[in-house]
Amino acid sequence: MSPRRIRGYLLDLDGTVYRGDRLIPGAAEAIAELRARGRRIVFLSNKPLYSRRDYAEKLTRLGIPTSEGEVVNSSLVLARYLAREAPGARVFAIGELPLLVELCRAGLELCEDPERIEYVIAAFDRTFDYRKLNIAFQALVRGARFIATNPDRTCPVEGGEIPDAAGVIAALEATSGRKVELVLGKPSRHMVRAALEVLGVPAEECAMVGDRLETDIRMAVENGLVAVLTLTGVSSRADIRDSAWDPHHVIESIAELPALDAELSERG
Repeated sequence: MSPRRIRGYLLDLDGTVYRGDRLIPGAAEAIAELRARGRRIVFLSNKPLYSRRDYAEKLTRLGIPTSEGEVVNSSLVLARYLAREAPGARVFAIGELPLLVELCRAGLELCEDPERIEYVIAAFDRTFDYRKLNIAFQALVRGARFIATNPDRTCPVEGGEIPDAAGVIAALEATSGRKVELVLGKPSRHMVRAALEVLGVPAEECAMVGDRLETDIRMAVENGLVAVLTLTGVSSRADIRDSAWDPHHVIESIAELPALDAELSERG
């Protein structure tokens, strides 16, 4: 790709900056160095299990001082989308409390009556059970719209991976015969637009750093960002050969990002 000046970074969290409650070695130092160079940074997460404040507090506790305004997650993007496109809509979300709070803050009405539900929302939900499945199913077969926070199959954690929102989406699709209409998290254009708005940097001067080819790298490639794959999460070098989305750069971990930044600056 053509050399370009990078002024801002979108950084994925799980598998990129940390795994579980442990930072990737060198992450704090790398981010501090980028900030010292004047690079703008926004942290992105598809995981709707926590609020933006939770993410900011976690990063700060782990040694990366972060404000709530420097975090964008799929819950925020989905809630803002619905508040704009269907203000006050009645929604049923298969999701955990932070997602429900974000929906309420956006002026949406939480509803469990299948005959009144206008939108069914599928999300990463560790409390997913048959009651939730049935409410969502009954609403979908009655014509409710079907959207989701994120498409991730798994979430990287210490020691491996755990099932993510794709399992909830698949359960609803298999039982209702409906297909999810819209996914608001990565790699959606809605997610990248929200992140770039917070970052204040145009796409052509921004890099996306993440560990997952089908979300992080796809979003970067499809939206004109520099795509940087880090190998500390889900995707490996071997996966690149079979992927439709090729990263522009591959690094072993985020610890190598300042060196890549310097290289890109010299080229630009």
